[in-house]
Amino acid sequence: MAGQLNPHLLLVVPLAPLAGSAIAGLLGTKFFGNKVGRATSHTVTILGVLIAFIISCMTLSAVVDGATYNGTLYQWMNVGGLKLEVGFLIDSLTAMMMCVVTFVSLMVHIYTIGYMKDDEGYNRFFSYISLFTFSMLMLVMSNNFLQLFFGWEAVGLVSYLLIGFWYTRPTAIYANMKAFLVNRVGDFGFILGIGLLLAYTGTMDYAEVFAKKEELVHILLPGTDWMLITVACICLFIGAMGKSAQFPLHVWLPDSMEGPTPISALIHAATMVTAGIFMVTRMSPLFELSDTALSFILVIGSITALFMGFLGIIQNDIKRVVAYSTLSQLGYMTVALGASAYSVAVFHLMTHAFFKALLFLGAGSVIIGMHHDQDIRNMGGLRKYMPITWITSLLGSLALIGTPFFSGFYSKDSIIEAVQASHLAGSGFAQFAVLAGVFVTAFYSFRMYFLVFHGKENFGHAHAHDDHHDAHHDEDAHDDHDAHHHGLAPGEKPHESPLVVWLPLVLLAIPSVIIGFFAIEPMLFGNFFKGVIFVDEAHHAMEELAHEFHGPVAMSIHALKTAPLWLAIAGVALSYYFYMVKPAIPTAIKKHAHAIYTLLDNKYYMDKFNEIVFAGGARVLGGGLWNIGDKGLIDGLVVNGSAKVVAWFSRGTRLFQTGYLYHYAFVMILGVMGFLAYIMFPFMFPLAK
Repeated sequence: MAGQLNPHLLLVVPLAPLAGSAIAGLLGTKFFGNKVGRATSHTVTILGVLIAFIISCMTLSAVVDGATYNGTLYQWMNVGGLKLEVGFLIDSLTAMMMCVVTFVSLMVHIYTIGYMKDDEGYNRFFSYISLFTFSMLMLVMSNNFLQLFFGWEAVGLVSYLLIGFWYTRPTAIYANMKAFLVNRVGDFGFILGIGLLLAYTGTMDYAEVFAKKEELVHILLPGTDWMLITVACICLFIGAMGKSAQFPLHVWLPDSMEGPTPISALIHAATMVTAGIFMVTRMSPLFELSDTALSFILVIGSITALFMGFLGIIQNDIKRVVAYSTLSQLGYMTVALGASAYSVAVFHLMTHAFFKALLFLGAGSVIIGMHHDQDIRNMGGLRKYMPITWITSLLGSLALIGTPFFSGFYSKDSIIEAVQASHLAGSGFAQFAVLAGVFVTAFYSFRMYFLVFHGKENFGHAHAHDDHHDAHHDEDAHDDHDAHHHGLAPGEKPHESPLVVWLPLVLLAIPSVIIGFFAIEPMLFGNFFKGVIFVDEAHHAMEELAHEFHGPVAMSIHALKTAPLWLAIAGVALSYYFYMVKPAIPTAIKKHAHAIYTLLDNKYYMDKFNEIVFAGGARVLGGGLWNIGDKGLIDGLVVNGSAKVVAWFSRGTRLFQTGYLYHYAFVMILGVMGFLAYIMFPFMFPLAK
């Protein structure tokens, strides 16, 4: 059914979750009198996201058959010829993102019924996650930079509300403020990039900007010898560095674990952090014009992929291990963007969304079973108590490390091959980073898996861990959410989570296993992204991948002879040996490599650097501006100074206001004499005239 999609039906996709959010948020909270209960709140929000998912699937089906849509739905205003509009661009990239966002969001909504059942903010949470879904849909469906920026800022704002959902915790307040401020740094670069493109193209519409790309190539940034397109693309990517948590703007993402687990899955799997990857892919016609910008992206992604993976090795909080895994995998996607393999980056974005949501929700299921204890050292042997959580988490972990025939294998191996085919500056380091990252990912993923589901049962008795990065557990113990007790009581055993919790795990495990097998050929080597993603002739990565590809089965069999698979096997084997066979070895390594452990434990001291340099600098600058500007100039000179001048003038004039009649008469006589002297002076002294 090639042709135009129905814009009214498309409009329902973002508006259905928004309507659910409004009902739960306005009618289901104390502020408006709790007019609807919990059942109504979760029903309307789930129904809204379900409707969005069904229409998204219909849209994807129509797009595969050749249908598209690119049009304006609402014109906000005209400013000197500049049109500010709300419009949709629906093509294969958008339709795929719509399906991923709505499906993962639907799973998270269902899961939340079980996870948040005892929380006072139940209705408020459902309102927030539906609003988050609306924001992400507006971002991916946009056909212009204005709407893109609206969605971009909206997901940032709602993430602030969600990360700080338990606002009685000081750690949650710190984490949501940190996420908000770090993202403002990236967004400053993002809006500069949009501003540069607007200044030189005169439009915010994607198609109109892309149509002028050949003109942009020859323009220098005024006052410099820098290419305008390079500066604009790097500015846009700085926005992506904030949203998609790339080094050094990654620092907010691990702390975002202070929010409830369902939102960790939504932020880290299908929404917010993927926004940057989606945006760069959408802007491929522009990024292809600058090899400098692509090299910058390649190097930043490589650093993130490797060095964030190292941090996952030493984490003991189950959610933080998965969070650092997200950082590392986002680095892989970014590396693919830098190698001009945009379709591979988006393919990994899709597969990663399913298995990472699965791992986060699996971690949440474990946390429920452990009565909100998140320390993996207090677990062990959960396999026999939580069989569904165990098998689904195993499938998610196998997908994450790139096991042949699993979804993650097809996307991750394609990234490694694309980087090897790249000849940009920085590609040598990128090749090392993505290969080493395979081993690191396998090691920390299965370290967590073995410590949680296998080995000795370490729950049901007191534990004393002095690692400072687990300190938030103690604070959590005093939170209302965990008011009854924190962790399993002596003799208490874990139990499988209820149906509403494990059903989303099963539904997410299915695409985590099979979708890569079926999607790799059309998405990477077919016509799925034809006319949507643009790659310059000078960049050959995708051509070389297509030349080497002989089907998903052959690709999996060929993997037996390649380094990535054996690096992954080595990582799994080493983690098993270290934590199941000889647990004394990691303890000895920690003792003898204390300097390296301390460096990793302090996250490369990035937080302390930011605290001293940026926060400290801001305090010094703010103090100076307050003392000189506020106290000295505004209060001292303008406000108090003007008051002092009036007071001085008043004291002078008060001397003449004595209240005696003869004083006033005397002044009047002097005044009359002065006036007469002024009038008569020219007549008495004509020469003076």
